[in-house]
Amino acid sequence: MSSEAGNPSVERALLLLEILLEHPQGAELPELLARVDISRSSLFVLLNTLKALGYVEQAEKRGRYRAGPRLLAWRAGRMSIPSLETAFYQEASALNLAETLALVVPTASGGVLSAQVEGTSQVRVVFAPGRPFGAESAAGQVLLTAPSEAVLCQGYALVQSDDSVDLALPICRDGRTPSAALLLSAPAFRWRDQDVERFLPPLREMAARLSYRLGAMRYRPWQGPSPEAPIVRKALSAEEIAAFLAGPWIARLACVRPDGSPHVVPVWQEWDGRYFYLAAWQGSLWAGYVLANPLVSLTVDEPWPPLRRVLARGRAIPLESAELPGELNGLLHRLRRRYLGQSSPLPTTEWRAFRITPDTLTAWQGLA
Repeated sequence: MSSEAGNPSVERALLLLEILLEHPQGAELPELLARVDISRSSLFVLLNTLKALGYVEQAEKRGRYRAGPRLLAWRAGRMSIPSLETAFYQEASALNLAETLALVVPTASGGVLSAQVEGTSQVRVVFAPGRPFGAESAAGQVLLTAPSEAVLCQGYALVQSDDSVDLALPICRDGRTPSAALLLSAPAFRWRDQDVERFLPPLREMAARLSYRLGAMRYRPWQGPSPEAPIVRKALSAEEIAAFLAGPWIARLACVRPDGSPHVVPVWQEWDGRYFYLAAWQGSLWAGYVLANPLVSLTVDEPWPPLRRVLARGRAIPLESAELPGELNGLLHRLRRRYLGQSSPLPTTEWRAFRITPDTLTAWQGLA
């Protein structure tokens, strides 16, 4: 690579970023060394610098290098199919499942394979590039704007054949209407009935995060279920509460306006077993309302069986950065990673944090 016309360090950094954008599935270190005219130690320094700035991501210590959130943000406008594929590869690599994951985008007759990450098992399902999925397939069923009652109530589609079992969930750009499908496919001989409950939580969280990255404010496909039969109500244990609140489920904060009327707003939350932590963007109306009247309630729920819900009432107080676990930057980093699947921190100067101490906390699943 010639550097006569410019700064070689800048040229190498730009070339590295171009390579990562060309390979949404990520690139191994030997691949990068082969294309960038740089020593191994210098490449490590450059990669670590770009990682610290949010331009490069690495799912695990010795894993592939991928485009980070700040690099992906160069692509202006709403997330396109190529950048959705990038987000899919990042999320799928973080899950590291034994079974194959696929991204299916809609067509007039159902859907077509857009990307896949093969499972880690020696015997696994592998789809041919451009594989079509009919309306009767699991992916095709969740891409319908008016799915069957079973899919509507469950929030997913399950199709079993002699060869494989497919489990699909919708990805929704607006939080309601399916714009892509997340598909897990496993060999039929390895599938057990309890695998639905094993795979469903991480897949649902991944579908929610991908929807948020597309621009959705909430993840409630088809506006949630309309169950016909009553679902038995059961209190959640402390462990079940922690597991549920660790998912990327948007909370609803209710506070009081100066005129006494209610104000309800979606927020990100973090629960540590004792307190809820919230972050308010500069100019958020609710932050001013809470400063004037700290009495609040917080609700987190899911629109599918088992219909878990957490309702907390208490007081919200503002915190300085040093009073937070990991300071404000740590809180923002954890929230961004959980809700958007992105690990780079947000600028702390434009945020402030609040802690809610619950006076009452009720948690249950099902209906009365």
